[in-house]
Amino acid sequence: MWLKPEEVLLKNALKLWVTEKSNDYFVLQRRRGYGEDSGGLTGLLVGTLDTVLDSTAKVAPFRILHQTPDSQVYWSIACGASLEEISQHWDWLQQNIIRTLSVFDSGEDITSFVQGKIRGLIAEEGTSAADEEDPERFREAVLRFERLFGLPQREKLVTYFSCSYWRGRVPNQGWIYLSTNFLCFYSYMLGTEVKLVYPWDEVSRLERTSSVLLAESIRVCVRGEDHFFSMLLRLQQTYLIMQQLADYAIVRFFDKETFNAEHPLANPLHITQRALEIHARNQSFRAFFRLPQEENLCEVHESFLWVPFSHVNTLGKICVSENYLCFASQDGSPCHLIIPLWEVFSVELPDRGSRALTVCLRGKRALRFSEVRDFERLAATIRRKCGTAGSPQHYISNPDEQGVMVGQSQAVSTEALMNVFHPHDAENLDPKMLKERMKEQSWQIHFTEYGRGTGMFCTKKTGDLIVRGVPETLRGELWMLFSGAVHDMTSHPGYYGRLLEECMGSSSLACDEIERDLHRSLPEHPAFQSDTGISALRRVLTAYAHRNPKIGYCQAMNILTSVLLLYAKEEEAFWLLVAVCERMLPDYFNRRIIGALVDQAVFEELIREHLTQLTEHMTDLSFFSSVSLSWFLTLFISVLPIESAVNVVDCFFYDGIKAILQLGLAVLDYNMDNLLCCHDDAEAVTVLNRFFDSVTNKDSPLPATVQQASATANDKSIQKVDISDLIKEAYEKYGDIRTEEVENMRKRNKLYVIQTLEDTTKQNVLRVVAQDVKFSAAQLDELYMLFKKQHFVSCYWSVCSPALQNHDPSLPYLDQYQLDQSQFSSLFNLLQPWTTHTHVRSLARSAFRLLDENGDGLVNFKEFMCSLDILYNRPFTEKLKFLFKMHLQPDSAEDGVIRKCPERGRAKVDLQEYLKQWQEDLQRREENIKDLPRIHQVQFIGLTKTLYGVFHGNEEEESLYRAVARVTSLLLRMEEVGRKLQESSPQKTPQSTPTSTAQPETSPTLPTSPETETLAEGEGDQPESQANQQETAPSHSDITPTSTSRPSTPTSSPTGTSSPVLDTPTDTPSSPSAVRDGDWSFSFEQILASLLNEPSVVRFFERAIDTDSLIGHARKNQLKDAH
Repeated sequence: MWLKPEEVLLKNALKLWVTEKSNDYFVLQRRRGYGEDSGGLTGLLVGTLDTVLDSTAKVAPFRILHQTPDSQVYWSIACGASLEEISQHWDWLQQNIIRTLSVFDSGEDITSFVQGKIRGLIAEEGTSAADEEDPERFREAVLRFERLFGLPQREKLVTYFSCSYWRGRVPNQGWIYLSTNFLCFYSYMLGTEVKLVYPWDEVSRLERTSSVLLAESIRVCVRGEDHFFSMLLRLQQTYLIMQQLADYAIVRFFDKETFNAEHPLANPLHITQRALEIHARNQSFRAFFRLPQEENLCEVHESFLWVPFSHVNTLGKICVSENYLCFASQDGSPCHLIIPLWEVFSVELPDRGSRALTVCLRGKRALRFSEVRDFERLAATIRRKCGTAGSPQHYISNPDEQGVMVGQSQAVSTEALMNVFHPHDAENLDPKMLKERMKEQSWQIHFTEYGRGTGMFCTKKTGDLIVRGVPETLRGELWMLFSGAVHDMTSHPGYYGRLLEECMGSSSLACDEIERDLHRSLPEHPAFQSDTGISALRRVLTAYAHRNPKIGYCQAMNILTSVLLLYAKEEEAFWLLVAVCERMLPDYFNRRIIGALVDQAVFEELIREHLTQLTEHMTDLSFFSSVSLSWFLTLFISVLPIESAVNVVDCFFYDGIKAILQLGLAVLDYNMDNLLCCHDDAEAVTVLNRFFDSVTNKDSPLPATVQQASATANDKSIQKVDISDLIKEAYEKYGDIRTEEVENMRKRNKLYVIQTLEDTTKQNVLRVVAQDVKFSAAQLDELYMLFKKQHFVSCYWSVCSPALQNHDPSLPYLDQYQLDQSQFSSLFNLLQPWTTHTHVRSLARSAFRLLDENGDGLVNFKEFMCSLDILYNRPFTEKLKFLFKMHLQPDSAEDGVIRKCPERGRAKVDLQEYLKQWQEDLQRREENIKDLPRIHQVQFIGLTKTLYGVFHGNEEEESLYRAVARVTSLLLRMEEVGRKLQESSPQKTPQSTPTSTAQPETSPTLPTSPETETLAEGEGDQPESQANQQETAPSHSDITPTSTSRPSTPTSSPTGTSSPVLDTPTDTPSSPSAVRDGDWSFSFEQILASLLNEPSVVRFFERAIDTDSLIGHARKNQLKDAH
């Protein structure tokens, strides 16, 4: 079968293939161990290895490689299970491709053509293959997946592949299952079972690798441990699906600021392999042509396009979306074209023999496509979409109009600030102006030949003109065109004006930050020394903050926007900012600048690859990450004079982040010798700063009042570097870096960057918590991962889980992950050190209310660990006090309701309040047990029930039950004695009677009275006390008289009906008035003193807890508990 062309890594692979046929362009190979010479040691080894493996994981015994002429680069294009099958592909290549290839001049053109042709064949075969997919087989795989890994049925299996998992030097043949939230693998060979279940949100590295032993494999790094999967028949397809699933999890769980609730994959229950492929295809389509987010790829057709300026037919693909017709060449000559469908007024079919169609555009232009396989369908699609894609009625300013458009509520500048403060002088004969006019003429010739506006052909010549510099008068127009902002603005007529009306007069944190930075934006430029420029900058930044509140406003946006306003009209500058923040530099402008950190990681990777001498000298390249951060955030605007920086911005809007990376490499390469002589980071920073001070733009027509001359501008001893020469050198040396390669590196490094940030959060949290608890560092680490995973478990299968809203990276470290009541209860029940009992839910609910001191409905990791530390490591008194306080918490109808705003992290941070709270925490004295309130009747009954439940299943269960019964009886008798003494007090002080009757719960129990001491010495042996208790028992509506008067009560069976606690649930009054009528209460000191006299109870709570086994149990059952 035909394979999507993939470069074969032969340099490290063993010689496992024998060449059967070859020519100048293709090689047919047979795998050793098959065919005639299957004997020999190598043949036996390879044959045995392939035979042992599962049939679907076998490497196909025959393959065809395409070799780029005059190169050692090979591409796999076909494979076959038999010689007959592969021979059919070989014959087809000989008959249809060989003769065509002789037409091309370069080897790269030949490879591009072959790749395009093979991809077309695959696309044709893929349509029929999708219809032949066996749904029954997939259902069987789903059942096997659920049975093997014990995950909830809601977990969606996306796809599965046969592969080998390498454990050391031994491969384990099995199946890899890729689901929405987990990467799973299962193998069972020779009595050895291997089972892996790793959530995607813990993956920190995902990449393709090769080694001597493994020709090609996929490396997955989870929590610092590497896992290798190889011998995949469709390795690239598997890798791309894994990459998409990992990226989906990372964006959804960690990068909430950029995750869109209307994301096509927002529902984790509806993700399929086909949905992932469609989403990836649409993303690539929009990124390549810089189209709005609403555009999706509808149809793709391979064809030839007649290119009038070169008078040849160019092979490429026609891509049709809802509103655009696009073409991209595939024959090695860079050429692409974007046509809005509302510009098309007719489609003709002039020559059915050549399967051609002509698309006629407004402005007397026409495009001729030929050799379109399904040309009639394409013509019908374009005609249908032309009728639905009406021309947007967007406001276009006239050249003669005033510089300000006055709307209903806002005055919007319709003129670029550079035209206002530095108008173009056509009569100026200055040499720089003459050179500027030559640039303008070159672009006018280009427009005449290649077109102008959205329908312009973008070719290699276009890129060459960009590198040489864009004229001042055309800069705004070309920025809009190459960035794709022109499509956004055209698709949303009037949007900017409506935004200004909505946000007018509003007040927010973003508005305050914008006001603070307005006068820091290019303060040397006259445009921003006046109200005109400042007001325009304020409007653009405020409108964008209103449009995208997840980003709002971040530093560096003001610097970038001020440069955009110099060369673009106000509304155009707004859409340019949208293109930069949301499409070209994703994740740059948020609180964690994840996008910039990712690109810095890519930059480090490119330094290792292209500047090996510098890498050997500086083993730690993190210095370049810190020093280059401003390069990426401001596109070199903050380090270069404005007249030089705009040339960099020209290249950025044309080539994207690739241009910034190339220029960064060129800067380091230019200063290589000086950097190699540096002994520390400070010297290197000085070298780079001096270099940027020496960069000039000798061709800039801007006057001296506008240019930002450096302090060394007049120092003739310093060698000047022209920005045009620097950019040209960057393209000559590093222009071979492909945009696709950069995007792959971005995806690969994004996992690592976000996991590094998460590790930093974890280390900071553990450092704080470790001071207050007695767990080891390893145990704290495991418990943190359990706590964090509990947060995610509730998000795995929900579209809009409230828990997702609780995670806010902008909060302090301790509050970034918090659990609500449901999440807390699940994890608390897994980790609490006692056997599960009937009151487990109420126990967890009471613990949550106790820990949620601020009443926001959330508990952070420190609060959770303090509770576990008491239950695991603290003495009996602390544990009892914790249980006592748990039962003091009143029930509330709003238990579990989160009362904190989801955007709480956006509020102003009151540093004084933080310092005050921190000081209070340091000075907080240990709680005195005498300060604890008394526990009343219903609460005490709940505490007793909890103790019975805690003791359930213990080997000393009987004696523990009897101990609690004895203590309960003793406390009740003590209360009765106190009440009896209180009843006699009115005879002495009759005036105090009303108060005592109204508030019985505050009456003293006289724990130190002689009668109490007598009861404490021996309960059950004092008939007088029992008689007294029996006499007063009827006054307590919630306690059965017989239950308190029987001499056998303290020693009765714990499960019998004679226990006073177990007799009360149905008799406990529910109304507050009923509880208040005959209520009694105990102090914590009374309960503690009574329980301390029971050695079995003290021994139970003082016993050592096996923390590691409990953590292991929780880790094993955490997902099962989510069923």
